[in-house]
Amino acid sequence: MAGDAVKEMMAALKKTGARYVRFELPDLHGTSRTKVIPVGKAESYARKGLNLYGGAVGLDTASNVIGGTGLNEEVSYRDQLLFPDPSTLRVVPWLEDTAKVICDAYWSPGEPINATPRTVLANLLKRAEKLGYQVMMGHEFEFYLLDPETREPLFGGVHIFNAVRNQYVPFLDVLLDLLQEAGIDVITHNCEYAPSQFEINFGPGIGLEGADKAFTFKNAIKELAHRSGYLATFMSKPASAMAGCGCHLHISLIDRRNGKNAFYTKGAKGGMNPLIRRFAGGLLTHAKAMQPLINPTPNCYHRLKPHTFAPSNISWGVEDRTAMVRMKDVGEANCHIEMRAASGLSNPYLSIAAVIAAGLLGLEAKGDLPIPSEGPSEDDPKHEKLAGSLEESLDALKKDKAMQDMLGPDLVRVFTAVKEAELARFRSHVTDWERNEYLELY
Repeated sequence: MAGDAVKEMMAALKKTGARYVRFELPDLHGTSRTKVIPVGKAESYARKGLNLYGGAVGLDTASNVIGGTGLNEEVSYRDQLLFPDPSTLRVVPWLEDTAKVICDAYWSPGEPINATPRTVLANLLKRAEKLGYQVMMGHEFEFYLLDPETREPLFGGVHIFNAVRNQYVPFLDVLLDLLQEAGIDVITHNCEYAPSQFEINFGPGIGLEGADKAFTFKNAIKELAHRSGYLATFMSKPASAMAGCGCHLHISLIDRRNGKNAFYTKGAKGGMNPLIRRFAGGLLTHAKAMQPLINPTPNCYHRLKPHTFAPSNISWGVEDRTAMVRMKDVGEANCHIEMRAASGLSNPYLSIAAVIAAGLLGLEAKGDLPIPSEGPSEDDPKHEKLAGSLEESLDALKKDKAMQDMLGPDLVRVFTAVKEAELARFRSHVTDWERNEYLELY
């Protein structure tokens, strides 16, 4: 890390009054792998790098070490070096005298680990910049607050937006305050369409800032809920009878020459200029190859069903809440794309990276959108169904060379190896349904 940047970070760290700083690495699943450093040691680690097991980013969802990723046996399980991004330095207001900073991973100075999700996204943002665009992004998460012992909701009913339910859990008031103290610009919050399911929205960000904010938000929710005696989960489908948790991804391109929304042209036919149509077309063309990154677990595919306010097919529409790609604010200066297929537990770096990759491929192809459905897209049989399983979507990614090139071979290698190992464990498990169905009478 350059000397001037280190000095700036240390000066900012001193102003916080923190005695400890967490060096955070976003892993393959979007969780935070960290080491806690006394502030007196932070400058040295910022300059030389903080050593951490090199395969940490590629551990599976049970933190098993997975072979064949290029991060483990192939490099003799060597260490990586974490270098902090000073722009991400924030206080951790729920911990005493503690700050945090998000890091990038290197094998050695100048040798980035290109499989790390933040680096994958950074590389795609550079591709967009070469085309003349910055990426504005927003992540819109749904999550549950549950009793940690019973793993059941804290209250019943599906009274979305109800004033009593919005503030039903006193912890939410504390949570909202602490999120804002941690740098999350909360704009709205409400209960969702399920018992003790909630949505807290925050403002969009440009480039890495947008994904960093989403990463901090998710991990803060999990950590704060645990410290307060609750279980917060972004799991796609916690139970068959419960609504799913999504992450609606909002995206627009900003023209670097003038700072204006490149998706908007006043007077464009149908309110949508060719750029937004081509970008959205890429999302439709590469939808199934995107799915492993936006629906990264077997459980995610239970959410993608008709008549659930989650998409079930590869479709688009203007303000169509049932479509995979929903065009928002068409004809206005803040028009953008909302991609509704992503799961709440998806990695905020990889999910938006998948959208950018597919969208940039759409710009290259210079195609156009098909005619949308006249009614809800979910009821139109002309649309191809989304992949129905992680196996199907992984197969689609393996066949989509253009998406692989966009995402990078290192990420694809790690991701597919980890997910195939996870699927092997999943297939070997005997479920409660099987026991209940077959054990007694058969």
